[in-house]
Amino acid sequence: MNIVENIYTKLDGLNDGPLDLSDEIIDKFGEDIKAAIKSWAQPQKRKEGFYLRMSNIGKPSRQLWFDKKNQLTAKRLEPSLFIKFLYGHLLEEVLLLLVRMSGHKVSDEQKEVDIEGIKGHMDCKIDGKVVDIKSASGFSFSKFRQGILREDDPFGYIAQLAAYEEAEGTANSGFLVINKETGELCFHEPEDLDKPNMSQHIKDLKHKLDLSKPPELCYPPVAEGKSGNMRIAKNCAYCSHKKECHKDSNNGKGLRAFRYAKGLVYFTKVRVQPKVDEIHEW
Repeated sequence: MNIVENIYTKLDGLNDGPLDLSDEIIDKFGEDIKAAIKSWAQPQKRKEGFYLRMSNIGKPSRQLWFDKKNQLTAKRLEPSLFIKFLYGHLLEEVLLLLVRMSGHKVSDEQKEVDIEGIKGHMDCKIDGKVVDIKSASGFSFSKFRQGILREDDPFGYIAQLAAYEEAEGTANSGFLVINKETGELCFHEPEDLDKPNMSQHIKDLKHKLDLSKPPELCYPPVAEGKSGNMRIAKNCAYCSHKKECHKDSNNGKGLRAFRYAKGLVYFTKVRVQPKVDEIHEW
């Protein structure tokens, strides 16, 4: 899809004079911004307890197993996070403005879809193709631009996109992404081999979540230096289940945490004692 090139070409015209922007497109943008702010200010109350939804079906099954088992109570969010949500919503509307301005057709915004009993709302279709709109940090943006999201996709974005595509019976879905630090745009269309069969994936996931024991580790431990010490993977460090998930590490003593300049590092095996403070309460 040449959508980014078309947007850039249109915007390059600003060097020579005003954009040819119709009142219809401007009015549509104004209404969309109004709706986005209302939606942000009046969030729907989430269901109590654990349940599968489009936004989590791509996450590792072990993480979801512990989510279901522990039924963690949702924490109150920091006010700054609500601001982050707001400008994320607004940037998505800016992107759709640019899409329409460049001559592409946007349809099916927030259309509800259902696959294997799991419902969700896709962002939109552009020229008949399912597109997920993302605003990303510079680091995350690089994964989309370089086409390496499949190598590090902890939130399951590709699976979620594949679910929308499968439910709609379309092909060539992708991500339209804006770098919120620089304004750069990219369009990433994952390879078909990177998209799971979501009907089967959901069936398998439901089976794993009903097991009495947790599924396999989400990410294997990785070496910390050349001493033989092993630590949990980067994506595990932010997981609220890491202590219970790795309770058998260090010969049954559980994870050991050490404070480095870069932050806490959680070890599954310590052969050589690190030369930094060990943290016993975390």
